[in-house]
Amino acid sequence: MFNVSNIFRKLKNILPVQQLKMVKYLKQDEAINIDQELFNVYKFSVDQLMELAGLSCATAIQKCFPPKSHQRVLVLCGPGNNGGDGLVCARHMKLFGYLTEVYYPVRTDKILYSNLVHQCETSGVPVSDSLVDNISTYDLIVDALFGFSFKPPVRAKFLPVMNALKTVDKPICSIDVPSGWSVEGVPDSDGINPELLISLTAPKECAKSFKGKYHYLGGRFVPKELEEKYQLELPAYPGAECCVKL
Repeated sequence: MFNVSNIFRKLKNILPVQQLKMVKYLKQDEAINIDQELFNVYKFSVDQLMELAGLSCATAIQKCFPPKSHQRVLVLCGPGNNGGDGLVCARHMKLFGYLTEVYYPVRTDKILYSNLVHQCETSGVPVSDSLVDNISTYDLIVDALFGFSFKPPVRAKFLPVMNALKTVDKPICSIDVPSGWSVEGVPDSDGINPELLISLTAPKECAKSFKGKYHYLGGRFVPKELEEKYQLELPAYPGAECCVKL
């Protein structure tokens, strides 16, 4: 006679937690469509979602790499929404006790991003468009360069920082999608290897190739109706947590 409980326990030791929970991995167009519905149907504003996403990222990072052991942090921000999440994350990490700095080489004229930079700087988080010679002088690197809208190749302006990420000997925490990875495919053999990935809304297809130590889901803002429409099968967030380990 089969013992279902024993079989499940054995599977739990073999299969990734994500497979047991059957969380859906999003293709690029699905991720874009869900974002558009959050904006247009559910009337979330961009800055609302960035604040929730950035806070959940900072919280997940604190759980995996607390400031006591990883105090000096460099947050790498791109020009899009992923970079906005990074700016919010940097500000919250400062409040959590980290010494955070931001590298932000390509800025936009949009007032939202100007405000996020201002909030960082007035919170004691320096924001610079100059990259230090050796990012390994930091204890931790947060990768918020490119999100799920990224399509290769990497622009020339970002090649130096991407090359630095490929050789850094400190942990990398990637927000939503490891920068430079194809959203739906497998990463290049010389792609970056983050130790922590914080997927937002739901994991993207490329997260199936993630081999790092920690994978979290952040952004506890998806309405149940939207989750059911896209059959996301999201895990339950414990208590009042804004992130959950996958």
